[in-house]
Amino acid sequence: MLVLDTVTQVERFLNVFVTVYVLVIFLYVLTSWIQLPYSLRGVQRFLYDVCEPYLRLWRRILPMAGPIDLSPMVAVIALVVTEQIVVAILDRLQ
Repeated sequence: MLVLDTVTQVERFLNVFVTVYVLVIFLYVLTSWIQLPYSLRGVQRFLYDVCEPYLRLWRRILPMAGPIDLSPMVAVIALVVTEQIVVAILDRLQ
């Protein structure tokens, strides 16, 4: 019973983490397209600091597609697929 509760809690945490991180990546992409007022530059810097290391990993792997940066899209897909794989593995433990 304890293992079941622990697995469920880990799955919930993973789901919330991936969902929030995908939203943060989405906000990062949106704020990179527009010029924010000075009072919101701290938010933009925070989003940069949180997202850029993970996106840089994908930029090194992916070839350039002209002026289009596909790394956020690939990064989100990789996060969701990884979450599904981990949840499937954890479901087998139950």
